[in-house]
Order: sequence, then C-alpha cells, then structure tokens
Amino acid sequence: MFECACVPNIVQIVQTSVQQRIGPYDPDMLDLLSDILTNLSMRGTIYFRTSFTKPWGVAVPRYQNVARFHFAHRGSCLVRVDGVDEPIDLAQGDLVIIPHGAPHALYCGNNPEHTIMPLDQVLEASGFSGSGVLVYGGEEPQSETQLICGHFSFEPQARHVLMERLPPIIHLKNYGESAGRWMEATLRMIGEESGGQRMGGDLIALKMSETIFAQAVRSFIESSDAPEWGLGAFADKNLSRALDAFHKAPADSWTVETLAQAAGMSRTSFAVHFQKAMNMTPMDYVTKWRMEIAKKVLIEAGTSLADAAESAGYASDSAFARSFKKETGQSPAEFRRSALAESTDF
Repeated sequence: MFECACVPNIVQIVQTSVQQRIGPYDPDMLDLLSDILTNLSMRGTIYFRTSFTKPWGVAVPRYQNVARFHFAHRGSCLVRVDGVDEPIDLAQGDLVIIPHGAPHALYCGNNPEHTIMPLDQVLEASGFSGSGVLVYGGEEPQSETQLICGHFSFEPQARHVLMERLPPIIHLKNYGESAGRWMEATLRMIGEESGGQRMGGDLIALKMSETIFAQAVRSFIESSDAPEWGLGAFADKNLSRALDAFHKAPADSWTVETLAQAAGMSRTSFAVHFQKAMNMTPMDYVTKWRMEIAKKVLIEAGTSLADAAESAGYASDSAFARSFKKETGQSPAEFRRSALAESTDF
C-alpha cells in the first residue's frame, strides 16, 4: 500500500492540465475547492488495481473519515452501496465515488449472494501483497474487469458542508471522455502506472488520483443534482464569487453586506439566494469555516488560544471561546486534548 501526505498544490496541477489541454477553467471554483480539500487534510491511497474474472464479488467494509473511489479501466461490474436502493452499473470508463466510506460491494456474475466475499478474504485468497495487480475470480478469462481502487482520508476533526452533504454515491458515467481529453489521458495513465514496475509509478498514479477526486467533486457540484443536496452556492456564479472571496481572507470583518458586495448582489437578494441554495445563512457558513481554521491552529504545536482566535477573525479570546463551544460543543482546550489524542491514529 502506497501512502502520501496531502498535496497542497492540487489546484495548480488541475489548472496546468486544463490550460494545456482544454482551454479556459473556472479559477474561483478551483481555488475554493482546493482550499476546502487542503483544510480537510486530504491524503490519498491507491489500495489496489484489479484483474477480476467472473464470477467474483468483493464486500468493502465501512471506514470513518474516508472517501472511496473505483474507476472501471476495463470491463464493467455492479456496485451496491448500503442504504442505496438499487445497484449501479459501473461501465468501462465510469468513475464512482463513495464519499462517506459506506460499506459497499462490487460484483460481477450470477448469484452475488454466494460470490461476494469480504475484502480481507479476497486479499488472502488472491495472495495480494499490497503491490502489483490483485488477481481474483472465476474461470471466465474473457470477462476480465480491471478496476483502479483507492481512498482518500480526511483528518478526523475536520468538517465542511461540502463533504458532509455529498450523496452516498456519485456515479460519473464515461468520466474520462466527458471531463475532456486531458482527463481521459490522465485516467489511462493512472491505469498504466498504478501497480506497475517502473520507478515512481505509484506516486504518479496517486498524485493524479488526487486531481481526479477534486475534478469529480467539482463535476458533481456543477451538476443539476447539487442543489437538492444543499450545495447550490458552489456552482452559482455570484454566490461562489462571494465564497471564494471569503475563503481567501477568512479573518476579515465579513458581514452579509460585504459578502453581497463580493457577489455583486444586493444584501437582501444575496441573503435570500444563499439561504435557498445552501439551507443555511451566509454568516452560519462564515462561522463554521472559521471554526475549522481555528481547529487546525489549536492542534499545532506551540499555539495559544489567542492564535486560534486571531486566525478565525476574533479580536476577543472570550468571544472566540464562546463561539467555538457553541459550534463544536467543546471548549478550545477540550477540543485540543481530544484532537491530539485522535491525531495519533490519523
């Protein structure tokens, strides 16, 4: 298994690729998404590339603070997620993301109740060592399914409405082609590099997969499905401009009026539109994000309550402490103790 620390310059990777291959991009959307994912301390793991033949099935257990993905590099299979009524058909070129780490099964063939095996048993039966290709399944070699599977971990204490409100499964059909030629080439290269023998192959695949994740989330929040999940502001031209301005200077003295100015809207229109798009007020969003920034400061070595308060835009330590406890249910000191204890497992 190959792991890597989160990549703070993920947005530069995406921007460069888009500029070189498909022209204009939305810098506000990318900067905003990059800031959110970086603050969540995202780090990726490519955990296997497969060669499955019918009949086969794998049951993936639940994991906390994890988003999983599966890309059908060749062939197809079904994906069934706990809590979702119907399985989806993952066709060649499709990408599926399971944002909240829910238990799920991938399978192909008849009688899935007999062929779906727990992931640990599949790994043991295949003799998979953590590198190379996971080979498993039945006796139908013409039915090979090649998947690239991985996950992204997030710091246990980190929260954001964007990740919390994503649906239990995101299915992006024919993702390589629909996202543009550069994405198709990237996915193809991940398939070639992941688990290969060339030096640096896993690292290259991992960095690219982190870019894919950011692009996949962006594709969802730009889709017509995003508003029903309370994520409409991220794709709205005016509202996202205000969010981007806030994320670039979160400690500034933001009000509904100044956010509306950044959006190029009247105060009333902005407040009503934001509430409808996000199911929360603009200042609720501001407070929640400021507390996330403060959390990161609190768990840094050598920082004080005053440092955390300043990072969140509070001139008064006591006002910050009250807001922090109201938002998180813990005092800053209580949060620091519990977070430091949890971080040893991250």
